Amino acid sequence: MAARARGEERRAEILRATLEVIAERGYRGATLGAVAERVGLTQQGLLHHFPTKEALLLAVLADRDRWDTGAGPSGGAGGWPLGLLASLVEYNAMRPGVVQTFSALLGESVTEEHPAREFFTRRYERVRADMAASLRTEYGERLPGGMAPEAVAPLLVAVLDGLQYQWLLDPEAVDMAAAFRTFVTLLGEPPA
Repeated sequence: MAARARGEERRAEILRATLEVIAERGYRGATLGAVAERVGLTQQGLLHHFPTKEALLLAVLADRDRWDTGAGPSGGAGGWPLGLLASLVEYNAMRPGVVQTFSALLGESVTEEHPAREFFTRRYERVRADMAASLRTEYGERLPGGMAPEAVAPLLVAVLDGLQYQWLLDPEAVDMAAAFRTFVTLLGEPPA
């Protein structure tokens, strides 16, 4: 059991180092050798834990989602309260490196052959369903403007991601949490 725990610790260390290297160099510029060097392994030692660069990337992305969502809802099963989403925005403002890495990978993933394209495609399907569930929980079947939660969910996701990009480019000018709370007020008051 101790060997298993050490292996899990080592994998977590590798994932953290990978995030750092990707934040510095982008996915295409990040090499297995650079990650291995950062954690004191040979490239062959790194491949023992993650057989390919793509496997390592997907593990980093899955881990990042676990940090953000913990054991929270997924797939439209009740959604997150909008206040909790605002707290997530505040939390992300304290982790610029993680947000930068995620944003860089998201941007790169729109190319046809990028190994994270399918991950992000599936992730956004799930996130839109979660946002629709959040909106339905708060507002019911129609928001104050008459729109269905499914119609507003992609807009909510766009606001969250768009704020991250603006904040990364000019953190002094963009307060992500305040801007998100402003957006939520634009949605209107939930029914009592």
